[in-house]
Amino acid sequence: MSLRKLAVSGLVALGLVSTSASAEELRLYNWGDYINPEILGKFTEETGIEVGLDTYSSNEEMLAKIQAGATGYDIIFPSIHMVDIMLKLELLAKTDINKAADWGNIDPVFMRSVQDASGEYCMPYAWGTVGIFYNREKSGGDITSWEEFFAIPSKTGNKITLLDDMREVLAIGLMANGKSVNSADRADIEEATDWLVARKRDISAFTYAVPGLYLSGDIAAAHYYVGLAGAITEDENLQYVIPSEGATMYEEAMCVLESAPNKAAAVKFMEFMLRPEISVMNTNQQFNGSVNIPARELVVDVIKDDPNINVPADMLASLQIFEDIGTALKAYDRAWNTIRTAE
Repeated sequence: MSLRKLAVSGLVALGLVSTSASAEELRLYNWGDYINPEILGKFTEETGIEVGLDTYSSNEEMLAKIQAGATGYDIIFPSIHMVDIMLKLELLAKTDINKAADWGNIDPVFMRSVQDASGEYCMPYAWGTVGIFYNREKSGGDITSWEEFFAIPSKTGNKITLLDDMREVLAIGLMANGKSVNSADRADIEEATDWLVARKRDISAFTYAVPGLYLSGDIAAAHYYVGLAGAITEDENLQYVIPSEGATMYEEAMCVLESAPNKAAAVKFMEFMLRPEISVMNTNQQFNGSVNIPARELVVDVIKDDPNINVPADMLASLQIFEDIGTALKAYDRAWNTIRTAE
């Protein structure tokens, strides 16, 4: 995926027109480094609408800020399960983006929201996989599974990291035991927790700061998003694998908040993102999957030819994606606390 978890602090103004009190503005709240800045500049150039960008590092962080009363944001980019949660909470505005002239560019395979199956509110934005990056030399050779990943520290003395993400980490334990990443069964959650706690001693950190740690040579392998390959393309030792026990896929959507001060500009931006020549600017920068069918023909060859990014249909069908797990989230929270605090 893109380096979306590298949260960028502060509000970044990317408009190309001069700032003034009367200038129309659109404000985005997105994952860190999850949109090509050139897109924002081009939108301003075409429309005269200035664009502000603020960033978050997790769905939970974004939701908490919105629920705490943060105002002024127009567009957010939640993962699919968070779309369903926010729709239940009546936090998203109906946009009728599915009536846009270019809506047919969206691959219907990625219409995964249960609450918004037809796209009346949100539209698919980007997708990718979450697997293992590793340095072939530091990891002691190629690895193919989560078991081999956790064995790296004892085998080589080098460090590994997991994402600082409750659902993604617990998903490893669930998949390793042959369970769904959306299981609400208490026994499944406890089994996954015990499996992860037993390997806690081998984990150096729960972190999103993987690119820097990898480049500095501090880690041998990491649980991370596929887009890292685009940031470190010159490293021949860098490898990415979808583990044999399974992997998750992420998919984010573009949605307008019910509290958005500029809904008209927000819909205009969504329509802008439907254009293949605009959509591909994101894909080529982020090294992840495209939801835009005609944009796929414009993707650079290094992405088009990479089966970890342009995932074959049989592999795509085997990936698991997070869903809204309702009240079971409390059990996940307790499990996550147990894992984080285990000695």
